[in-house]
Amino acid sequence: MSLAEKKLGIDRVVFIGRTFEEYRAMFNLNEKRLKGKKVLDCASGACSFTAHALQQGTEATSCDIAYKFTAEELEKKGSLDLIHTMNQMQHVQEQYVWKYFSSIDDLTEHRKRALKDCIAHMKKNPEAYQYGALPNLPFQKNEFDLTLCANFLFMYSDRLDYAFHLEALKELIRVTKEEVRLFPLTNLSGKISTYLPQLLEEIAPLVKGTEIADVPYEFQKGANQMLEIYV
Repeated sequence: MSLAEKKLGIDRVVFIGRTFEEYRAMFNLNEKRLKGKKVLDCASGACSFTAHALQQGTEATSCDIAYKFTAEELEKKGSLDLIHTMNQMQHVQEQYVWKYFSSIDDLTEHRKRALKDCIAHMKKNPEAYQYGALPNLPFQKNEFDLTLCANFLFMYSDRLDYAFHLEALKELIRVTKEEVRLFPLTNLSGKISTYLPQLLEEIAPLVKGTEIADVPYEFQKGANQMLEIYV
């Protein structure tokens, strides 16, 4: 069975998330880059970035299509999705680098913590979690200093076509004043998205520049780079 055939068998949109610490590693973020900034986490799912960033002086907002549901509904869905995802993970462990996480149990604990922190914060601060979906976001032009997009674009190149990726990137650029960061650049098969070169060409006239940068985070094998778009 090829790597492509053994890609993680998630045949539905799942509500799972990453921790604030993972975000800092995935996007190579430090306190200086975040403090006092207005930051959008787009397609944020059950990530706890916004919950912790707000506590540390960042004006963070999460946006996801899943936020049309209540926090209670998402809490239940997230718990079920986590079980489903970890069951699938048992069959594809060799596709991952077990350094940041020591084991599937360790990974599960991180995902549980992200979900718990996200839901707890959502219940107390619902205004920080906006319903919306690319390529049409409910935000003004240049509303955010920094926009982060994790584990969505490029990753699902088999389901989201080139035209969607282009319009999504244009929309992320529209709502951002300084910089857009996207991670990873690989698809679910662990290969760099074939869309990337042409996308960089097409958005070039719209931005000041782009850069592909290594990051201190690799879980899926080969997924250790982010795209920086300087608006």
